[in-house]
Order: sequence, then C-alpha cells, then structure tokens
Amino acid sequence: MKRSALAGLFVTAAMLASPVFAASNDKDLCQINLDKINNGKALLATDTSGKSGEINTAFSQAKAAHAAGDDKKCIEISSKALQDLQNSEKGGQ
Repeated sequence: MKRSALAGLFVTAAMLASPVFAASNDKDLCQINLDKINNGKALLATDTSGKSGEINTAFSQAKAAHAAGDDKKCIEISSKALQDLQNSEKGGQ
C-alpha cells in the first residue's frame, strides 16, 4: 500500500510541475524542430517522391505559426514534417 501511495505522489507531482515548464519548452521544441527540418531539407534535393514540396510547405507553415507566437501549432506541424522527413530518409512513403 505504501508503495502505490508513494508512486501516486510522484505521478501527481510530475503532472503538476509539467505545466510550469510547458511554455518555455514549447518555444524551444518548436525552434529545435524547425532547425532539424532546415538541416534535413538538403537531403531532399534528390527526392522524387514529392515529399519535398510537402515538407517545405509544412516548414513554412510552422515557421509562420512560430512567428505568430502559436508554438503549439508550430510543434504540431513541424513534428509531422520531421516524421515525413525521417520516413523519406529511410526510403519510406
């Protein structure tokens, strides 16, 4: 019983602490994702699958969201673009 109460206490503490750091982490994660996409775009020069255009469009949209201060939207868009970029590097669709 003590073990589960202690585990519950840690989980609760972690959940309560996470919103405090969310604002700065969102901005950082957004910028990190944009940097990763920008660095990976050079690899798309030889892409023939058409993903290059989609990733460039997503990069522009994420950059615009970041400039507008909407870091959650930036993260959402850039995370998908990063996944597409990683899949194209692996030869996937």
